[in-house]
Amino acid sequence: MYVKQIYTGCLNEAAYFIESNGEAVVIDPMRDTSVYLQLAQEQNATIKYIFETHLHSHFVSGHLDLGKATGATIVYGPGTEARFKFHSATDGETLKVGAISFEVLHTPGHTIESTSYLLRDEQGNPHSLFSGDTLSIEDAANYDLSSQTFSKEELASMLYDSIQNKIIPLPDELIIYPAHISSLSTSGKPGEEISSTLGIQKKTNHALQIQSKEEFIKSVTENIQDPLPYYNKNVKINKEGYQNLDDVKQKGLSPLTLPDFKRKMTEGCIVLDTRTATEFTNEFIPGSIFIGLEGHFAEWAAMLLSFEEPIIFIAPKGKEEETVIRLARVGFENAEGYLKGGFEDWKEAGEKIDMIVDIEADELAMDLPFDEALMVLDVRKPIEFAEGHIKDAVNIPLGDMVDLAQLASIEENQNIYVHCAAGYRSVIAASLLKRQGYHNLRNVLGGYNKIVEEKSIVIEKDASLLN
Repeated sequence: MYVKQIYTGCLNEAAYFIESNGEAVVIDPMRDTSVYLQLAQEQNATIKYIFETHLHSHFVSGHLDLGKATGATIVYGPGTEARFKFHSATDGETLKVGAISFEVLHTPGHTIESTSYLLRDEQGNPHSLFSGDTLSIEDAANYDLSSQTFSKEELASMLYDSIQNKIIPLPDELIIYPAHISSLSTSGKPGEEISSTLGIQKKTNHALQIQSKEEFIKSVTENIQDPLPYYNKNVKINKEGYQNLDDVKQKGLSPLTLPDFKRKMTEGCIVLDTRTATEFTNEFIPGSIFIGLEGHFAEWAAMLLSFEEPIIFIAPKGKEEETVIRLARVGFENAEGYLKGGFEDWKEAGEKIDMIVDIEADELAMDLPFDEALMVLDVRKPIEFAEGHIKDAVNIPLGDMVDLAQLASIEENQNIYVHCAAGYRSVIAASLLKRQGYHNLRNVLGGYNKIVEEKSIVIEKDASLLN
């Protein structure tokens, strides 16, 4: 038996390839399926099944392209509705893969159709549980309940029953393999498998602690995460289908000459710049939006860009395909090409160039007492802001900046000092502000992590948001 976890850091998601005696199953595949086909070739195996733990909202799954490429049967849990052919598994059903088997455990709560897959080894003993988003590995469960039919309280009740009746009775030595990886469960070491045992999780994971159903529901619904705006879009795509990734790549990887690039700009295409934050602030095409590949690129693109408006882009040399693939992972099929010579072509042609001034935290510390027009714009999440922020700073989370009404409090004549936690989100925010005509901008390098080192900067907390 061979078990391989394929972790996609940009989206904090894990897919799995499991092989036995020449047969394989892929669980929760990402949209770019080449890695699974390569693994099948290396293991001299035929992919028999594609298991989906639920209809994903965080990303577009590769189930359709992988199914067409391999002939594998797509499997979803009970209650799944979709517009393509799939096997609707029943609770308790057993599916054989070589000398091992998978028991279908319907575990509703995260979604109605959420299903975990219990792998039994060659002797029929429980080996591991692929828990989807029903159970995450962290100090507390990653609550994200999604249904247009049931209330969050009803879903939380289902999740409690699923955990208590289906997961907790399993052996403590069982390996837990989740679909969603939280920052609390990652070590930052490339290639390191992210997993745990059920026994460890019973001691550390709040979702598995002994508590009443009422306490559990209260805890879940109080800490529930609001779904990101693009989640419904991704669920719809996963249910209804999508373009073949090769077709998306063919269109998105069209090399555009400078005249063609400029023509598409005049036609209303979004100009996306995926270089590093430092490269962007030094010089960029006026009106372009920065979302660098070095950060959570796909998630921020899905939150801030239109799925309908065509996109043309600037990318680091050799990163054009990566840009298109990572956009496609969250549902973008509207990339129409990239500037063939990159930003250097634009610059060498003598085209207009814009920039954003980068400053160190100590410069901000020196300016704060003397600049009456100075405004500190903190684009971190509200909880980050509550845990500590510069006195009198304005908090507009980056995800809210697509709503122009949120920017109404900013005066054009103010000197705006933008920061986030480390310096990635602030550059995205600065590019959005530039597009709206705000030009008195400073980007604080290193963000809040560096700001707190400056003893002269007054830091406040918002206790009301921390309770």
